Parts: sequence; C-alpha cells; structure tokens
Amino acid sequence: MTHQAHDNSYVSYLDYKGKHSGIWAWLLSTDHKRIGLMYLTGIMLFFVAGMSLGFVMKTEMLSRGETLVDAQTYNALFTLHGVIMIFLVIIPGIPAAFGNFFLPIQIGAKDVSFPRLNLFSFWLYMAGGVVALSSLFLQGGPIDTGWTFYVPYSLRTNTNVSLALLAAFLLGFSSILTGLNFITTVHRLRAPGMGFFRMPLFIWALYSTAWIQVIATPVIGITIVLVIVERLFSIGIFDPALGGDPILFQHLFWIYSHPAVYIMILPAMGVVSEIIPTFAKRTIFGYKAIAFSSLAIAFIGYFVWAHHMFTSGMSDLARIIFSLFTFLVAIPSGVKVFNWVATLYKGSIEPRVPFLFVMMFIFLFSIGGLTGLVLGNLATNIHTHGTYFVVAHFHYVMFGGTVIILFGALHYWFPKMFGRMYNEKVATVSVILIFIGFNGLYFTMFILGYMGMPRRYWDYLPEYQLLHTISAIGAYILIAGILLMLHNLWKALRKGPKAVQNPWGGVTLEWTVPSPPPLENFDEIPIITHGPYEFPEAKGVK
Repeated sequence: MTHQAHDNSYVSYLDYKGKHSGIWAWLLSTDHKRIGLMYLTGIMLFFVAGMSLGFVMKTEMLSRGETLVDAQTYNALFTLHGVIMIFLVIIPGIPAAFGNFFLPIQIGAKDVSFPRLNLFSFWLYMAGGVVALSSLFLQGGPIDTGWTFYVPYSLRTNTNVSLALLAAFLLGFSSILTGLNFITTVHRLRAPGMGFFRMPLFIWALYSTAWIQVIATPVIGITIVLVIVERLFSIGIFDPALGGDPILFQHLFWIYSHPAVYIMILPAMGVVSEIIPTFAKRTIFGYKAIAFSSLAIAFIGYFVWAHHMFTSGMSDLARIIFSLFTFLVAIPSGVKVFNWVATLYKGSIEPRVPFLFVMMFIFLFSIGGLTGLVLGNLATNIHTHGTYFVVAHFHYVMFGGTVIILFGALHYWFPKMFGRMYNEKVATVSVILIFIGFNGLYFTMFILGYMGMPRRYWDYLPEYQLLHTISAIGAYILIAGILLMLHNLWKALRKGPKAVQNPWGGVTLEWTVPSPPPLENFDEIPIITHGPYEFPEAKGVK
C-alpha cells in the first residue's frame, strides 16, 4: 500500500462545515463515518435501555413470588428486552456502526456506493426504534408475546403487537438497504490492486453478512405483514380456529431468524480476525480458510432453521436432516477458532484491552457453540427445549459472542474514531468484572435448564432458589462492569489524551489515515500491492 497522510489538508468529520450546521449537520450528513457514529450512539442507548429491562427481570427472579413486578409486566419486560436487544442492538450493532465507519476506509474508498441510501437506512432504523418503544406507552400496553411473536397468541392478545411488528418491519427494511449498499461498495469501490483476497477479513465478514441481509430479511418482512393482516382482517393464515397453520408461522419466522443469527455473529468474527493479527504481530493463519468459512456459514445457515422446532411436530426424516445440518454449520465456525488460535502460536502477543475482549469472546462463544450441539441433537433437545438451557446457550452466543466483540471493536477502533485514548487500567478492570458477572449470570442457567426450569416463567419452585440468587448476583456484577466500561469511554471521549495515529501497530488501511479520519478518508486513493496482514516482523504463514 502507498499512502501519504498530510495533516495540513486534514478536515475532521467532527469539525466539517457543510450546507447544514449544528445537529442538522449530523442528522442530514451522508458521510459514512458520521452515519456510523449516529448508529453507534443509537445502538448504545438502546443497549442501556435493554440492559435496564434485564436488570428489573433479574431482580424480580431474585426471590420467589412477586418481588418487583407482576406476571403480566414480567411478560412485557422479557418481550421488550428481546425485541430491543435482537432487532435494535445485536443485528445492526457491528455492521451498521463499525461496518459503516470502516468498510470504505479498509477497501480504500471515499464513501459507500449509495451515501443517501445509507442515511435513509439510518432513519429507518431510528424510526423502527421509536415505534418499538412507543408501544410501551400507547393504548393496549406493551407487547407480551416474546420476541418471536408466536401465533396464535400474538393474534389474540390485546397488547400492541401490530406496532411492535411494524417496528420490526422498518428495521428489516433498513437492514436490507444496508446489505445492498455494502455488497455494491465491495464490488465497485475497492482501491486499485485490492482483489478479493487482499481484502481485510472484516470486509469478508461484512460481505457475507450483507448477502444474508438481502436474501433472508424479506422473508421475515412478508411474515410480519401477514400477521398484521391476520390481526386486522382475521383471514385465517396462521390462526388454527380459522383454518390457519401456526406451524407455518414458525417455519417462516425461523427461515429468517436462524440466518439472522449469522447476521449477528459473522461481523463479530470479522472483528476478531482483525484484532488477533494486530496484537499477535503475525500474519493471520489460513486467510482463505477464514474468508471461505464466512461464506460457508452464510450458505449453510439457510438450511438449519427447523432445529428450533424439533418438538413442534415434523417427520423423523426432517428432524434428522436438520440436526445433521446443525452439526455441519459448526464446522466453519470451528475452522475460524482453530485459525485464530494458530495465529497466536509463536506470536509476539500484546495483551491489551481489545485483545482481552477477544480472548473472552473465544471462551464464551466456544461454550455457546458446544451447547448449541446439545440443542441440535434430537435426543437431548427433547429434554432441554423450552428451558433455561436455551436461554443460557442463546446468551453465550449472542451476548458472549456479538455484544462482547461490539465492546472489543469499540475499544480497538475508539482511538481511530475519536482521536482520543481511554484509561486502559480501568478498561481492564471492566473486562474482568464483565467476564465474572457474565458467567455467574448465565452459566447457572445451563444447570437450571438441565434441572427442568422452564424459560419465560415469572416464578419458580423452591429447589431453583439458590441458582436464581447466584444468577442475579452475576447480573449485578456484569452490569457494574458494563457501566464502568461506558463511564471510562465517555470520560475518554471528553477528556482523554490525544491518540496517536496507530496506537496498536495495525497494518490495515484505517491505520494509515489520521485520527479521526478526514472527510473523504484519503488525500489520494491508495494503491494496494500486498495482503492485509503483512507485518514487518511477522514470520507467520503468508
């Protein structure tokens, strides 16, 4: 790569004065970096809202009987917690915030292919978030169906189901447009010399994710519209009392929602593939294997949806096939973990804060992946389906996977995005608290689920009391760690010392531009002459 950064021509996106001023200079900006930062702000605010609902839920479960809220309120809490965390935080988190900010820079482009469409995607996202939260306060009350909106209950409850579904529809539309933008940008705007196998692995992950967004999301959009139509006109699509089929809804929902799991986790895996070489100072092991495993996960992920439905009623042959594909989709994930660990072998490892988040991710995600095979196995699924075991597995994959790497990405790219540095000692303490609290909160749920504790229950039998108490204490430690982390980053944003251009010694293109990056990223478009992870002192596999 050849690129010269000239400070005298540097125009920060934070200081840029265009047609608009003040808040409108942000809200109407088509600069991909500003849009990424607005997404990040929205995502973090929604995360705090979802975390607050989780705090109330765990406090309610601290003791038997009514502690804080009644059963109906608890139903609304876990539904809104799920809707906010899945649709407003985890699915858009890394692609919308860090993908928007860094995808053009990492491929040597000035912006995404469709800047105005990018801004429209953000506003659809915010509209969806506002509609989802407004369902709390409007007549009918907050939705109480669970985040999966299962029929026939979602057709018969008098709560604001249609409003929450409209929010999910808007968020899905935003996701599709972002995916189209990323695919086009990767194909059309790569810098001269950057073939597909010279792209950073984060770009491969975003590219694979974008195809899932474009192909799978319309299915959930159509399904959501059908439920709204069913509620309004009682047509009889899903309602068994009218001749409909509720199992059809489950198929349509999971045909989208299981590939959506990979929309959530693939970008996180891409971030891991960026952080590990940087802090091991070693060329990534098996670059092409990691790149193709992202595509393999995206492809096989379309064929596993019915493992959510093993107890719903289907033929034995169908169960066997879906169980087999569930085990097969674990293989490319295993390839990634193997290659990450192999990259660390004989590397000059620097255990800084982003690297600690990655190590936590590998540990937690491995537990989540292995317990997923317990649920994918036909015999053990019968015993654990619908129990706290599923809750624990899901959180180890989604929170222990995507959200932990969302935090890791924030710490990795924070100096580049804001030109400021955070307190690493405080950040390390927050990592330790998050790790201890997370395992205290969720590992106990594996035991509770194996013992037979059903998910989504407001109360429980006396034999579950001790584990629920330990789980609640773990939640408080986890929340303390997250709040400490957020406080540290906020303090750094306001008063942190100025960051150098390349604090970690990274070699991908974003580390060759000033911090924060100028308006159009590069004074001159770089010319790419080698792969993305070639460190001067690296002795790894080329």
